[in-house]
Amino acid sequence: MKIEIKVIPNARKRMLSRDGSLVTVRLTAQPLEGKANEELVRYLSEVLKVKRSAIKIVRGEKDRRKIVDIPIDEEEFDALLCEIVSRRS
Repeated sequence: MKIEIKVIPNARKRMLSRDGSLVTVRLTAQPLEGKANEELVRYLSEVLKVKRSAIKIVRGEKDRRKIVDIPIDEEEFDALLCEIVSRRS
């Protein structure tokens, strides 16, 4: 599944949220030398319980808006996002 992600680097804490079809991920890493991209892949891997090697940034390596390919179906992704958001509340 390809997901459009808006990355907000240099945040105080890591967080995942959804606004319509756009997923926003806040990361603590700075956008230097690919560190934010590495943290993005690591964080998505932890949250979605997918191997890091299976997550690919398809487009937007140097942009805040990225297209990420994750081997997960849409229903499972939506369920995990709802669970994550409900844990924060």
